[in-house]
Amino acid sequence: MVCALGAAVCFGTATVLQAVAARAAGSGGGGEAALLLRAVRQWRYLAGLGLDGVGFLLQIAALRSVPIYAVGAALASSLAVTAVVAARLLRVRLSRAEWGAVGVVCAGLAMLGVASGTEGDLEGPEALKYVMLAVAVGVLLLGLVGGRLPERGRGSLLGLGAGFGFGVVEVAVRLIDSLAPSELLVNPATYALLLGGGAAFLCLTSALQRGSVTAATAAMVIGETVWPALVGVVWLGDRTREGLGWLAVLGFLVAVVGALGLARFGEAPVEGESVGV
Repeated sequence: MVCALGAAVCFGTATVLQAVAARAAGSGGGGEAALLLRAVRQWRYLAGLGLDGVGFLLQIAALRSVPIYAVGAALASSLAVTAVVAARLLRVRLSRAEWGAVGVVCAGLAMLGVASGTEGDLEGPEALKYVMLAVAVGVLLLGLVGGRLPERGRGSLLGLGAGFGFGVVEVAVRLIDSLAPSELLVNPATYALLLGGGAAFLCLTSALQRGSVTAATAAMVIGETVWPALVGVVWLGDRTREGLGWLAVLGFLVAVVGALGLARFGEAPVEGESVGV
């Protein structure tokens, strides 16, 4: 659980650092490629990439230790980290409701920490690996045609697709039982993990560019938490501590609802942005 929370801190902080660097590099021409080159020369952007890498390693460690439902809820809490860091570095004003949502996320994670057991000991059916690969391919196709989707609901659909892609990563990590190169190369879950992660970022980028950040992020949170948690419980044997199933369900729901209340931080807001109090 500590690894899952550490991953959330890394991802949430990286979002703000990369946003600060991208805005600082925004002055000047040359298109998107030139913008990226200017951004990667800044220590904040590089630090953000480094935090993303550390966060991914912590996510893998967490998924090998605790149930998927606990890791998914913890990763969704990165929105709370982004909100708090943005309030500090970007001088973004959080409303009372958003500060309350940060507290709700923390309360939900605390309940999950108390109630969650160890990761399940089931390998799942062999077909599950191929199902994950098929889902990853579907998310990739969605991302490739994202610009052609009807404008109404496009952001939400792409955000949901991104959530499904990140969910594939969560499940695929559990389906990889050997890190030997010869085993990895023949395991469909390996390709599901790589393809799902890349397709998720493609969908999320398109969603943030072509639709509402809040709608896209809210859909992504739902997509990356609910169905992977169900897969973990039904097929991989994830359980709670004896007699605390109700607390785990309550903590999961509370953490996800709190994260949805912070959905606008799916993309770090501009400096000085404020919402009503």
